[in-house]
This record gives sequence, structure tokens and C-alpha cells, in this order.
Amino acid sequence: MRTRRVEGLAQDGRTHHPPQEHPVSSQAPPPGPADTHTGTRTLAAVTHTAFFLLLGASMARFLLHHPGDPRTPWVVALGTALALLYVLGPALGAAPTLRRLLWLGVVVTTYVVLVLLAPSFAWCAVPLFYTALRTLPPRAAVVLVALLTALVVAAQLKLSPSFDPNLLLAPPAVAALATAVFVHMERQARAQRTLIDDLIRTRRELAATERREGTLAERQRLSMEIHDTLAQHLSSQQMLLQAADRTWDSDPATARAHVRTATDIAARGLAEARRLVHDLAPPELAGGGRLADALRALDAGPDIEVRFHLEGTPAPLPDRAESALLRIAQGALANVREHSGARTAALTLSYLGDQVVLDIADDGRGFTAPREPGGETPDRGRTPDRGHGLPAIRARVRQLGGTLTLESTSGEGTVLSAAIPLEPVR
Repeated sequence: MRTRRVEGLAQDGRTHHPPQEHPVSSQAPPPGPADTHTGTRTLAAVTHTAFFLLLGASMARFLLHHPGDPRTPWVVALGTALALLYVLGPALGAAPTLRRLLWLGVVVTTYVVLVLLAPSFAWCAVPLFYTALRTLPPRAAVVLVALLTALVVAAQLKLSPSFDPNLLLAPPAVAALATAVFVHMERQARAQRTLIDDLIRTRRELAATERREGTLAERQRLSMEIHDTLAQHLSSQQMLLQAADRTWDSDPATARAHVRTATDIAARGLAEARRLVHDLAPPELAGGGRLADALRALDAGPDIEVRFHLEGTPAPLPDRAESALLRIAQGALANVREHSGARTAALTLSYLGDQVVLDIADDGRGFTAPREPGGETPDRGRTPDRGHGLPAIRARVRQLGGTLTLESTSGEGTVLSAAIPLEPVR
């Protein structure tokens, strides 16, 4: 069952590349997390490059100044091990996990032993400052930076033939500068992330407010339309029929005229009602638009590829069924955009003889559906309530006498299926 619904993700159906959404504000959108990540990656690349340049220069200096030294095999082995350990760092991520902390401890230990054997490698500590500041909590990182700085000072004084105040003051100055720059950048990054979160929240609130205002305005317009057309027509019909009833015995001709006039007014009221219903239909289906074409034109945002696939022979559907299926697809794609983290979504419209089925599948993170007491999975038509999207979709399906099924596994995407029984078009 699930395989048939998800197949739309792999089929070569019409691929829709959605346009960029228009922001609520006319200004350009604020820089997002991607910009911060780009800056972090650039700084990390510069730091890694500097580390290997310093390590190579220190190795060359040691070999040139100490040819035939008995420490050479140990220095070369430790230098190679330090390089290999450093290469493993990016694969462990920047989060302070236990593996990352153990890795940092091994790197620092190898570096300390190497500096004790060959003080020439002391300045390799500068890139390690950045690694420590990224991995450890602020206080622990500052303590480690201070210890490494003291080791650098001791190593430089050991290499110098005489006491040099620069060797005593320069390493702490460099360490303090590197730490201050990093801490400042981290604070700016946190402030930027907070600002971006506030802007996104404000934009969503503004969009929600505009939707509510639009809904209220539309309700007011409809109430005025109904009052000025249908209500007036019904009132006129009531008065004419009452007049016909009063004169039916005494003046049959006048009574019949009243009935004919009421019939004409009823016809005009029916036309007005049909016009209102037509105006309320989705604009994608206005003017006799096909449901398949409307579904094919849907998108889920600029970062999600939407594919559409049609199965079976299309059969005529009532207007309310077509409108409901289109709204269900729009609501499901909104959920995909907001909650799934998917890169691809597939819409499959299947005509199966006695029913039409709309499947919406995505390759997002999915979730674990709750189970009923006794370990049973939820029945057909029952779905976990997340936000307002799924309850609204379920309500539309139930109004049409259909069933709603939701299949999802954490890490394997989600498939939502709405089955609507086919009815003759009236």
C-alpha cells in the first residue's frame, strides 16, 4: 500500500520547480542561518589551513636545525599523528559530544608531548585555540587557552639564546586577541540568530493577521451579498406568496400573477446562489479548470520539488469534491513545507472506479504515529493531531463521506491519503 503511494517520488512525472515565495514585507528578507553557517565554514577552513601550514613549517624548521637528532623519529611520528588526528576533527562535528571531547583531549596531549620534544612546534597552538573555543564551554576553553599559551611562552624562551621580553608578552597578546575575536563573533552570531528568529516570528504573525483580516473582510462581503440578493429575494417571495394566498379565492388571476412573479424571483435567487458558490470555488478551478491541472501547478516553497502523477481514467467529480481535494493538497503541502524538512514531495491522483484517492508523499523526517492501547496502529481515518492542518483536512474528507489515512515512520517520510467515494455529478 505504502509502496504504491510513494512511487510518485521516483517516477518521471511532470516536475514542478516552484517559484520563490513573495515575502510579506517589500524589503529583502533578512540573512538566514545559511549565511551564518557560510561564515563559520570559511573561518574553519582558514583555521585548518593555518594549522597545517604551521605544522609543516615547524617540521621543516626542526629537520633543518637538528639533522641526525635522535628525537627525529619521535618528532616525525608525533607530527604525523597530530596531523591525522586533526583531520578527524571536522568529521566529529562542532557540538561538544563525548567523542569530540575525547578527540580534543588526545589532540592536546599529542601536541604537548610534541612541543616538549621539539619547541619549534609551539606556534601550532594558535589554531588549537579556535578548536578549544568551539568545543569547550567558555570557562573551560579560556583555561585551556591559558595553559597552551604558557606552554608556548616556555617553548619560545627555551629556543631563545637570551631573555627576550617579546617572547614573554607576544604569545599572551596573540591568545587574548584570538579569544576576544572569537567570543565577539559568537556573541554577534547569537544576536543575529535571535534577530532572525524574531523577524521570522513577526513575519508569521503579520501573515496570520493579514489572513484573519482577509477572512473577516470576505465574511463581511458575503454577508452583504447574501443580504442584498438572496435575503431580499426570499423576502419578496414570501410577501408575494402571502398575497397570493389571501387573494386565491376572491381573485384567482391576481393570485396566479403573484405566484408567477414569485417563481421569477426564485429563479433569479437561484442564479445568484450559483454565482456565489462559483465565486467561493478555488480560483484554480474557476472557469471549468481541471483538478489534475490545478494539482500539477501546486508548489510547496522554493526548496521543495513537487511532482504530480495521474493514475486511471479521470471521471467527473462534483464541484465540492474537486474543491475539497485541491484544498487538501494545499494543506498537506503546507504541512510538508512547515514541518517535514523534505526535499521532494509527490502528489498522486488515482481514479479507482468507485472512488478517487489523493496521495501526498514526502521524503522528510517523518514521525512516529501514536498507537492505540494494546499496540494497535490507528484506524483508517484517524491521524495524530498536529496543529490545525490535519484536523481541517480530516473535516473536509468526512464531509464528503471519505476516509483519511496517515502513514509515517521517523526518518522515512510521510504519506497522507484521502479517499473520496465517487458520486454522479448532479
